[in-house]
Amino acid sequence: MPADFFIDADLGMVFSKATGVISLADGEDHMDRLSADPEFRPEYNQLFDLRQARGTALSDNALRSLASRKIFSGNSRRAFVVEGDLEFGLSRVFATYREIQGEHGIHVFREMKEALSWLSLSAEPDPGLFSRLRPSGVA
Repeated sequence: MPADFFIDADLGMVFSKATGVISLADGEDHMDRLSADPEFRPEYNQLFDLRQARGTALSDNALRSLASRKIFSGNSRRAFVVEGDLEFGLSRVFATYREIQGEHGIHVFREMKEALSWLSLSAEPDPGLFSRLRPSGVA
């Protein structure tokens, strides 16, 4: 799963996008790079576009491992936008694991318009801002 992000400090937003099959290694890499980015602040909100994610290589233990990592504050609003039922279910499981740890601001949406409204954003980010994302198999 190539996953990338960009940060808009003026909006206090992290825009993340994933494509392909979701794996533990890719999820950990995304979280590691995000938390190490000097522009990142835990109190920022997040829009995570998972509409191009297709399937998963995540076991329940792997999903729990990702969800055990605290990167965002408990007050952050995080919107995950998905298309498929599998991705919806996995995102809800992730959100439930985070809720158990006190983070109640993760909501899963099937429509980008609803996610944008919930985050008080007027439009989707320009896809060109995810310049590091590449199709699977491209170096």
